[in-house]
Amino acid sequence: MLYRRHFVLQGLALGVAAGLLPAAFAQTGFPSKPIRIVVPNAPGGAADLTARAVGQKMAQTLGQPVVIDNKPGAGGVVAGDTVAKAAPDGHTLLLISSGTAISASLFKSLPFDTVKDLLPVAPLASFDLVLVTSGDGRFKTLGDLIAWAKANPGKLNIGTPNIGTTQHLAAELFKSVAGLDAQIVPFNGTPAVINALRGGQVDAGLDILSPLLAQIKAGALHPLAITGEKRSRVLPAVPTAREAGVPNFTAASWNGLAVPARTPKDVVARLNREIVAALNDPAVKKQLQDLNLDPQPGTPEQAAALLNNDIKRWNDVIVRAAIPRQ
Repeated sequence: MLYRRHFVLQGLALGVAAGLLPAAFAQTGFPSKPIRIVVPNAPGGAADLTARAVGQKMAQTLGQPVVIDNKPGAGGVVAGDTVAKAAPDGHTLLLISSGTAISASLFKSLPFDTVKDLLPVAPLASFDLVLVTSGDGRFKTLGDLIAWAKANPGKLNIGTPNIGTTQHLAAELFKSVAGLDAQIVPFNGTPAVINALRGGQVDAGLDILSPLLAQIKAGALHPLAITGEKRSRVLPAVPTAREAGVPNFTAASWNGLAVPARTPKDVVARLNREIVAALNDPAVKKQLQDLNLDPQPGTPEQAAALLNNDIKRWNDVIVRAAIPRQ
């Protein structure tokens, strides 16, 4: 009887140990191969450079190479679908952004569910948008622009990059919140917006600050307001839109990293720790700040809130502005 009891207890002990094995392997076996960050943008842009700066540091601490896989185009759908359908083991990540949130609302259908099939891991960085006019234009302040637009209904033209970009929808949001009868004019990219501003084809423009900064510093463009929560680190004298008279208007762009849903919690936690450590590294922080990006280390919950809040916000703007679904 004692002999049999000994084997029963031994079997129970082995069963408990076996039950613990997957968790132990999940903790100690990750990463077991190179990590891939899928970026829905071409090489050289802010998203790509952010992923490379953070990925390079993560490779040092994780002990595995971090490979950047650029899959631009189609509103980030191809990149998102690649990661949503990848193995949920933490080895494939997606660079998500305000653009990811917009695509969830702008497209009639997607081959994946942005909320259900992707699991945000961490925010990476935020970057300012700015309202500008020509350096020799009629508007010196945002108040000047609003007053003129209200005195001349339908005559104000605001240039932005392509339909469906964060900048384009931010301009639509500004127009709505400020109560303006104005035209939003989308162009094929930032260079075309700059040319239209300097050539007098549009009265104002709304775009990401970084690619406009050289023109602003040279005096070719004049900044009226930063659209984020606080003033820009590189243009501290320029007020926010809230400070300049539009208290209900804020808009900024951001990016982060996500993995396929069902990725184990301990793997997500490990990735989050490594991303936060990379963003807090002085060299990485400087590298991002030199690109006019503000590092935003944070939790998976904060990254999820950024994505979910932007999905709702931009969907409301798309509906209000009657922008056709693609």
